[in-house]
Amino acid sequence: MTLEEIVTKSKRIVFFGGAGVSTESGIPDFRSEDGLYRQKYAVPPETILSASYFHAHPEQFFAFYRDKMLPLHAKPNAAHKKLAAWERAGKLLAVVTQNIDGLHQAAGSRCVFELHGSIHRNYCMRCGKFYPASFLAESSGVPVCTCGGIVKPDVVLYGEQLDSETVNGAVDAIAAADTLIVAGTSLTVYPAAGFLDYFRGDELVLINRDATPLDGACSLVIRQKVGETLAALPSFL
Repeated sequence: MTLEEIVTKSKRIVFFGGAGVSTESGIPDFRSEDGLYRQKYAVPPETILSASYFHAHPEQFFAFYRDKMLPLHAKPNAAHKKLAAWERAGKLLAVVTQNIDGLHQAAGSRCVFELHGSIHRNYCMRCGKFYPASFLAESSGVPVCTCGGIVKPDVVLYGEQLDSETVNGAVDAIAAADTLIVAGTSLTVYPAAGFLDYFRGDELVLINRDATPLDGACSLVIRQKVGETLAALPSFL
């Protein structure tokens, strides 16, 4: 069965995406040969993006974060746009994403579970005041609230727990899906990769450039770019 045939017959699609969904928007992924985690830094990116490093070295954390984690220029690509169209058409229940770039919402998706948070939400650690991503991008050193507290991005750092409400919503959506499309993810990051265990539907589709631990369990495996693949499918509007 082709992807178009699977999508056409499906009534409750859930899309589970990783960094590979946003590469066609010009945002580098993490683990490929030219990804962020393969680049050479004095301190490994995985260490810089940890809660312990954030608290111990906030100035170095924010220097890296501004340089590598704030792609405010990026625009939704064909994958983001097609998923938003499917939601409007009543085909798609939800998007579950490991990305923090907010591109699904920018494309018009409404039901999005951001497992790792979002660069577009930033809060004072002392008083809770909200700040947009532009505040962090335009600040220098450690960004400080009007009350004097540090303004922290609402992203899940290594060593932090996922938001329980987001987790529950994502699990419920996946459990209710008749088709689960997994795209642009190596499925090596836990606990996010474990969410797929809750799928009990009919068709499990994988769109990813490289092999994953899930390949053998899929109805269909596609080794192409996510945006190019979804762009070729109907919008059902």
